[in-house]
Amino acid sequence: MSRTFGAIIIGDEILSGKRQDKHFARIAELLGARGLRLSWVEYLGDDRQRLTATFQRTMAAGDVVFSCGGIGNTPDDHTRQAVAAALGVGLELHPEGYEELKARFAGEEVTDQRRLLVTFPAGVRIVPNPFNRIPGFMANEHYFVPGFPQMAHQMIEWVLDSFYRDQFRAVAGTVEKAFLLTGPTAYESALLDLMERIVAAYPTLRLFSLPSLVGKERRHLELGVEGAPELVDRAMAEIRVEVERRGIHWVWRP
Repeated sequence: MSRTFGAIIIGDEILSGKRQDKHFARIAELLGARGLRLSWVEYLGDDRQRLTATFQRTMAAGDVVFSCGGIGNTPDDHTRQAVAAALGVGLELHPEGYEELKARFAGEEVTDQRRLLVTFPAGVRIVPNPFNRIPGFMANEHYFVPGFPQMAHQMIEWVLDSFYRDQFRAVAGTVEKAFLLTGPTAYESALLDLMERIVAAYPTLRLFSLPSLVGKERRHLELGVEGAPELVDRAMAEIRVEVERRGIHWVWRP
């Protein structure tokens, strides 16, 4: 059974607009390159109580989750504490993480402040960080990585290749095709019955509909499916027959 992948992106600076999120698109790209799909994403501020409640909910759901940000040692970093609270455990110096930390600061003092970087919820495993050897951690198929994209994305890629290869699908085996529909009845509500029929007939395909507006006026409706090529062609043929029957003009989406 295919798994559901989600992402949690943490930081007041993203919600305030001071920084642009660089995680969502890259995580979707890393999954897509392996024939997988990002099903959901949540953006959260540096609020420990809200983070704790979110992790409790997502861990109970059983999804595979990548959490970016908030694992540092400054007062505005709350992810480690929130995860510990969600798991009902305390924080402790992680032995393997500490070895990585000592290697990172070889020849320098490993201060108490630096030890906080590898003080994680009890019982977790580390996620290696090839960029600077200061690891993240994992628990309940949640993978907690730094907010820095140059670190986080390498770590997420390692997680996917280490634990989820059995979920990979051949990218070449999946295609996406769509029509651009125009006309007075080329809108989603008028085509719901057709969409529902296609979804029921082709449960392994992903159907999508994307309206395009210019001001308040509808420009066109993009309607299509994604999946195995033979099934996509059959579904698109059925859609074409029906939209033509309804007098809706169509062209292939470029």
